[in-house]
Amino acid sequence: MKNTNRFKPVETALLIALSLALLSGAWASAAGGHIADGLVRLHVVAASDSQAEQAVKLAVRDSVLEYLGPRLEGAGGAGEAREIISANLGGVERAAESAAGGRVVSVALGEEYFPTRDYGSFRLPAGRYEALRVTIGPGGGHNWWCVVFPPLCLSPAGAEAAFSALDEGTRSLIAEPSGGGVAFRFKLVELWGGLMEALGLG
Repeated sequence: MKNTNRFKPVETALLIALSLALLSGAWASAAGGHIADGLVRLHVVAASDSQAEQAVKLAVRDSVLEYLGPRLEGAGGAGEAREIISANLGGVERAAESAAGGRVVSVALGEEYFPTRDYGSFRLPAGRYEALRVTIGPGGGHNWWCVVFPPLCLSPAGAEAAFSALDEGTRSLIAEPSGGGVAFRFKLVELWGGLMEALGLG
């Protein structure tokens, strides 16, 4: 009698493919988490898409960055930056309100999903990141986001300096993926973050 317990070639190939997919997913999840753990993002949402409200959004952004900048200068890492921001949410709200022209402003620190963002010489893959969210009025307008720690909301030169302060592992993952291997690893992290969000598992 033939051994019916042996896998057929097609079944074996499917098992190998499934194993590779699971391993790739586990790696992408860990890599995405490593990147997110080293950053705190800023997300400012306008009241509406009118030209006036979009201008208010940018004024609020500038006021919040001006307030947080000196307070985050001495932060030793993203964890400490989160603690500083959390302890200063009231100050952030007041700074935002001062530029909002009497509009109601709400602030919160928590996880949010962000799409891929290109900073020129490096990119941040799609995924969930800790973010300071500043919502103006009903928050029905286009938003603006950047990285408040390390300070990538600065000029290109300032962003490059902040990028160089990231740990080597993070820099290698988000550097502009020009080489085949780097591009493939980045794409895995990017696709994984998008898939988890689409499935509601992010």
